[in-house]
Amino acid sequence: MGLTAEQLRSELDSLARLEPAFAAAILRAGYPAPRINPRGHATLLRTIVGQQVSTLSADSTYRKLEGLVGSLDDPDNIARASDETLRAAGLSRQKASYARSLAEEVTSGRLDFDALPADDEEAIAALVRIKGIGRWSAEIYLLFAEGRLDIWPAGDLAVQIEIGRLLGHEVRPSEKRVRKLAEAWRPHRGALAIFTWHHYNSEMVVI
Repeated sequence: MGLTAEQLRSELDSLARLEPAFAAAILRAGYPAPRINPRGHATLLRTIVGQQVSTLSADSTYRKLEGLVGSLDDPDNIARASDETLRAAGLSRQKASYARSLAEEVTSGRLDFDALPADDEEAIAALVRIKGIGRWSAEIYLLFAEGRLDIWPAGDLAVQIEIGRLLGHEVRPSEKRVRKLAEAWRPHRGALAIFTWHHYNSEMVVI
């Protein structure tokens, strides 16, 4: 499961003590709601569906896919589905191949969600070896499904935009710059990532 409301509040309060700009932003936008997903195949598949499309589009495709093949908790349902069925759900040819690859990793036992390494970088490495899973997808999974406290998806555009805004940068900082800045915010970076998405979407944000 992901970070609870209590964990988010505690982590963000710690960050507010480290960085006054974060304290001011929390006062403006409030604390984010928890973003919790179950551990396992369905959640990692959802990150594949969500790559390079809007949240609304991804949600629609995911629901359609589940309606056509059955529960997405069971990777066998993806493995048994025809290419035509996967395409009918809205998956591109590439994403359909990624979905099949993930299902094969799980059904073969090569990927055991209950046995990912405790070290975050090792866990990311174990996930990115799967076809279609890049660093961002691995980080999102570990943050939302496992609630790892210090996951930092610095490659996420909204994270970059909001860190730049919050710290008063004139231009959006690069992924490399955001990773370097965030070293000072260990071990609370997972909550900060969730807050940047909350702040990005908040109508209370003053730009």
